[in-house]
Amino acid sequence: MRRRIPLVLAALLALLLPAATASAGSGQITLVEAPDELLERDPSAALDEIAALGADGVRLLVAWERVAPSPNAGRAPRFNATDPAAYPAGGWARYDAAIDGARARGLKVHLTITGRAPKWATPSKRDGLTKPDATAFGKFATAVGRRYGKQVELWSIWNEPNLGKLLKPLYQGRRLASPQVYRELYMKAYTGLRSARVRKPILVGELAPQSNRNRTVGTIAPVRFLRSMLCLDDAYKPVRVRGRRCAKLPAQGVAIHPYSTILGPFYTPLIDRDNVTIGVLPRLTAALDKAARAGAIARRLPIHVTEFGVQSEPDTFYGVPFAVQSDYRSISERIAYLNPRVKSFSQYLLRDDPPRGDFSAFESGLYPHGSDQPKPAYHGFRLPLVVVPQRGSSTRATLWGLVRPAKRAGTVAIEYRDRGGWKRAGTQRFGKTGYWTKRVATKAGREWRVTWKAPDGAVHQGSATKAWTRPWRKGR
Repeated sequence: MRRRIPLVLAALLALLLPAATASAGSGQITLVEAPDELLERDPSAALDEIAALGADGVRLLVAWERVAPSPNAGRAPRFNATDPAAYPAGGWARYDAAIDGARARGLKVHLTITGRAPKWATPSKRDGLTKPDATAFGKFATAVGRRYGKQVELWSIWNEPNLGKLLKPLYQGRRLASPQVYRELYMKAYTGLRSARVRKPILVGELAPQSNRNRTVGTIAPVRFLRSMLCLDDAYKPVRVRGRRCAKLPAQGVAIHPYSTILGPFYTPLIDRDNVTIGVLPRLTAALDKAARAGAIARRLPIHVTEFGVQSEPDTFYGVPFAVQSDYRSISERIAYLNPRVKSFSQYLLRDDPPRGDFSAFESGLYPHGSDQPKPAYHGFRLPLVVVPQRGSSTRATLWGLVRPAKRAGTVAIEYRDRGGWKRAGTQRFGKTGYWTKRVATKAGREWRVTWKAPDGAVHQGSATKAWTRPWRKGR
């Protein structure tokens, strides 16, 4: 998903926008994805923690090959693939535990049905990735829908289909290939879910953020992939595929993973304007509106940020210090909040991957790998806080915050410090959504934090933060 690219410094306009209003994403839900904790072990402790942090739900990936019978066989076994009872019972167990546990704690569930495919469903290469059998995938989706349809609030089809490591082939000669492979997978799965009486929203996409020119395992820029999948040319004009026009794609939203670089929310991809990182989410909104005008999708489709995190140390290329990770994460969430089309925002991960010395490990969690001492981002996730400088002033700012676990109105205490100890700056009321803003006097380098006393008497303190007008640099 990540690659070496030139770092381009650009101002993040969202930092200079006015304070958020009620017309922004006050109904935006927050999800957490923790695949190791939720699917590879007893999920109870992780679910308790996710609920205590105030998240609204969890995202889980249901991998076809992990549930299918005889996934390594070269020939498909005989079984009723639309019947969940026809699958090996143990294949569902990890998902049953996570979904049941989430619902018992009042957490919503977002389920992504994805690959790899069983080898027998990719007959050309037997690799689980190359041109998966769409009809077989649709039957699998039917089985998943029949098993979990009443327990899941949000659905999506295939994880990062524009990434060559997850769906092949990217190209057929000089032409893009995977967008149409994905379209067929999506349509069969959509039909399968609806035939299983799933009535909740189904998202298209789950798109990785940036292009990579490697023609085998690289990434197609998400907006370019979207156009091709919707049978539109670069000018958003309909084109024929295999001699026929494409029908309007049924979807209730679009999912994006707008990861950034070490510049975090300040990064603006300029070389390829079909890339979508967190700082340029309006690119996706604009693309969707053009596609809707072309009749390819419904108008004003919602956007769901279903996977997002800020890479921290020990990643030596993209990783930022722990404190910067917390601030970048909160700024990114505010960007999503200010976009009224964004209906959900995600945190990936709960705990870091093991360091691997390459670009495949994620250190975007709220805990370092192997440690029970949380990063500042843990506290910043519970109580996000952003200092928004007032345009044209070095002494005035607006604080934007969220008390994520709040289920009713309350108050936060606000503190600041310059060089000495912390000083009280007053309090601020918030409504039942937990969001709040406050105008304050400030100065260069001033840090801010908030404290909240929960209804059960527990006192929670957010991480210290400051105003950001330019990205973090090593040695500065």
